[in-house]
Amino acid sequence: MKKHVSIIFICCLLSASLNAQIRLNAEKKVDQIDVYVGNKFFTSYIFSASEKYPFFFPVNGPSGASITSVRNGQYPHHSSLFFGCDKVNGGNYWQEGLERGQIVSLKAQIAEATDDKIVITDECIWTRPNAEAPIKDLRKITIKAQEDGIRQIDFEISMQMLMDVTIEKTNHSLFSVRMDPDLAVTNGGAMVNAEGDKGEKATFGQPSPWMDYYGTRGNGEIEGIAILQHPDNKWFPAPWFTRDYGFFSPTPMYWPENDKSTRLKKGETVDLKYRVIIHAGITEAAGIAEFYQQWITK
Repeated sequence: MKKHVSIIFICCLLSASLNAQIRLNAEKKVDQIDVYVGNKFFTSYIFSASEKYPFFFPVNGPSGASITSVRNGQYPHHSSLFFGCDKVNGGNYWQEGLERGQIVSLKAQIAEATDDKIVITDECIWTRPNAEAPIKDLRKITIKAQEDGIRQIDFEISMQMLMDVTIEKTNHSLFSVRMDPDLAVTNGGAMVNAEGDKGEKATFGQPSPWMDYYGTRGNGEIEGIAILQHPDNKWFPAPWFTRDYGFFSPTPMYWPENDKSTRLKKGETVDLKYRVIIHAGITEAAGIAEFYQQWITK
């Protein structure tokens, strides 16, 4: 009997230890919010006034290295995990140059912090010199973690049109990820959509509810990141702008309905939901398709 009780006690301690390791916590600093999974740093939501737009960097995978990169190579306007848009009423809220346009965080805060989730909210204004702001967006970002290394970031973004808005045809639009170069297709990685199409040639311009991008680290570990689009989204399923060098984005503005521009009326609200899954292993092993089904059937 004593032996049985001892085993139960040890199992309880092990279970408590595992739960303790997976607890989430967050800390707000002057211009960023840092998120930790257990005692390990996971990511930062960066909203400095000197930045083009708020973004997440790094986004650490199971290996502890960032799956995303910021301002590398010939495209310095790619900042890890971000949301923006070019050619909005003549402004540019995507590429470098704050005078061309900037998405400014007004109210970034930790709205909720419990053991099992962190909720970040923000209000952002799209602004540029000598022009009225065309858009305000409200963000709710929910971060969760699992003991198997899965990290989940849910984005709910409500774009409010403050005037009539015209977005000219552009490949620089909305939700995007820039991969660490080590994980890119050009370095042996893989990019696959929900239909099983792989690589830039097969996925570019194709509508699909989700896309996964993964690669192998120098130590042999495979890890990646997937973007899932919710069926409630306007333009769902948006076609994807993909690059083998490490960029992917569901980008409706590059394939506008009238072939020239996207037009939104003053007072119109566009609600968008994305789920980001950070994972170990290839797409099938990570269960990305199953994650998607669970998400949309809630």
